[in-house]
Amino acid sequence: MITMKKFTTLFFVLLFSTTAILAQNIVGTDPENKNVILEEFTGIHCVFCPDGHAIAQGIQNANPDDVFLINIHSGSFAVPSGSEPDYRTQWGGAIDGQAGVAGYPAGTVNRHLFPGWSQGTGTAMSRNRWSSAANIIMGEASYLNVGLEATIVTSTRQLIVQVEVYYTGDSPESTNKLNVAITQNNIYGPQTGGGAGNNYKHMHMLRHFLTGQWGVEITETTEGSLYSNTFAYELPMDFYDVDVILEDLEILAYVTETNQEVVSGNTAGDITFMESNDYDAAIYSALVPQTFCSNEMTPVVTLKNYGEIALTSLDFVYSVNGGDEMTHSWTGNLNQLDFEVVELPIIEFTATDNNVVSIESVMPNGQQDQLPQNDHFNSTGYGSQNFPENINFGVKIDANPGDVTWNITDSEGAIVAEGGPYTNTGFQISPVSLPEVGCYSLYLNDASGQGLSGGFYLITDEDNEIIWEGNDFTYSAMADLARGMIVDIEEEMTAEDISIHPNPITNNANIEFNLINSSNVMVSVFDLLGKKVADLHNGELSNGAHTIQFSSADMQQGIYFVKIQMNNQVITKKVLVTK
Repeated sequence: MITMKKFTTLFFVLLFSTTAILAQNIVGTDPENKNVILEEFTGIHCVFCPDGHAIAQGIQNANPDDVFLINIHSGSFAVPSGSEPDYRTQWGGAIDGQAGVAGYPAGTVNRHLFPGWSQGTGTAMSRNRWSSAANIIMGEASYLNVGLEATIVTSTRQLIVQVEVYYTGDSPESTNKLNVAITQNNIYGPQTGGGAGNNYKHMHMLRHFLTGQWGVEITETTEGSLYSNTFAYELPMDFYDVDVILEDLEILAYVTETNQEVVSGNTAGDITFMESNDYDAAIYSALVPQTFCSNEMTPVVTLKNYGEIALTSLDFVYSVNGGDEMTHSWTGNLNQLDFEVVELPIIEFTATDNNVVSIESVMPNGQQDQLPQNDHFNSTGYGSQNFPENINFGVKIDANPGDVTWNITDSEGAIVAEGGPYTNTGFQISPVSLPEVGCYSLYLNDASGQGLSGGFYLITDEDNEIIWEGNDFTYSAMADLARGMIVDIEEEMTAEDISIHPNPITNNANIEFNLINSSNVMVSVFDLLGKKVADLHNGELSNGAHTIQFSSADMQQGIYFVKIQMNNQVITKKVLVTK
């Protein structure tokens, strides 16, 4: 066991429960029309952005139960100068880029593409289009409803969000994604335009995503399906030196198809505030592999006491892939808000393509936990792909390079490569040799707890082609790396594996791809409005190379999307039809 000093600003996301069999009590089951999620792209140096804020607020004021706002500070107008506050987030740039923002203010309404209204080729629209777009969306039927509730324990700054999604119809996608956002109102600061100078009141400002950049997967998307999830998160005192005022927070949830189209969303409304309990132990975070090839694992859990009574004992119960549970009895002495890193005993299992790790803390001091929502940790790690002997490990560091270290060890724990601490920010790349067939382990640490401060890490082959990218983390991340081993992994195809040529298409084109295993494949064509205009293939294909014929003879000139669905995987490619 390793005891660590109390952090000043830590945060965590704790996910548990996926497609649920729990009693539904938050979301309605009657069919509803879509609610609007209006993402507004703004910045403190944007002259016309206050006008955009007023337009968006007016749309919400006219439809308070159907329209929800997220103000995303991004782009060059959002860059602070001198001592100005930084209202940007690590997620805003990717959302801005996906929307194709060409000028500020800009906005997306449910990330839907309205032909002729875009600033460019994406979903971003100028402010004169938002109201009309919102009215169109609110007039459309939704195949799902979203409901959520939020609770904050004021003394410990714990946020508990319970979300339910009920499907009143079938989704066109086999998986959807749930996004849960934290926004904040009444942030006073600088703003060009608006007439308030440095005392402008910023509203609906995006502060954090509990679900990461693009959300967490919903895997049951047919009529009658109920998805339930609970998120526990410790709210920091500030985001990028901007104070987090608990009373000014809003919690929103919305569901997307892939990373793009928003189906519908909702808000938690008034947040319930409560004081801390006597007995409240939490799994603050857990370190488990992102990918698997080993048949044993040593979970590392950060245990935190949120209860007012000192925590002296509890049990950890954990399992992999629903196998035999192991129990570890912990003893110690943690006062309120103290924590300890606990290394659990090794658990053995058989690595597959889909490894579900479940960890729970139970019976603090022999008592029932009074806030059980933060007692669970669930994660899914896929089977490792097969890596070549010679690879490169790359890490991009945006801040605190001296805090970043990493190593790769073999199955006996011997280090075969390592790097850091570094002296400079930027991209650091190191050649690595995996000398023997077997399962290796990658460990990456950031002592600052900022997870590379928005950077990233990856593995390339000798030709510098990216073959693996790591997940977000705070202090530590790990992954198994297989060399010369076969792990039971489902076939994964990427957009780069699919060729459509010629493109642009004047009459006929070939869609070409290669299957490792026989698979059920569906190939369809959609127009810009999302209407299916052609079914090119639907059925089983054997392993090997395949060519699907695409005739555009009956199509009008314009942009179309070819959707290739293989088992549970969906890839979309854009094509241009010319005459």
